[in-house]
Amino acid sequence: MARKDALLRLHQRLLAKRESLRKKLIDELNLSPTGRSGTGDVVDAAIDGEQNELDSQLAALESRELTAIDHAIEAIRNGRYGRCEVCDHSIPIARLQALPFSASCIDCQRKQEETGEGRADFDADWESAFEMEGRMNDSNLTLRDIDVDR
Repeated sequence: MARKDALLRLHQRLLAKRESLRKKLIDELNLSPTGRSGTGDVVDAAIDGEQNELDSQLAALESRELTAIDHAIEAIRNGRYGRCEVCDHSIPIARLQALPFSASCIDCQRKQEETGEGRADFDADWESAFEMEGRMNDSNLTLRDIDVDR
């Protein structure tokens, strides 16, 4: 009975997270581009371009997470939630609490990551997003990054 109660609580968390992500994505889509319509210089345009790229990558990651959440909610409806989609063993509650939309147990997930197999549509490019954010961070700017001769 404890597992069933935990799964019900996880279902509520998934629903809340799905609603939150949907609102966030809708807000991001409704925002008009922050282009300066011809004002500013090349640096301003480059900053705007990089910010748009970062926003796009983050929206893609959030969209993948939303897809995974929808998949988990569908698994709940079908009575398959909490079962590994690869080996059909029960996924430990601790894993589901950490990652409620997990579709595989730790062993199967590890094997998928080592072999590069699995559901590619849920693979997130966090490294690329992190690098983009790093380029946007002023603390990473050095004097060599500023070209004053142009």
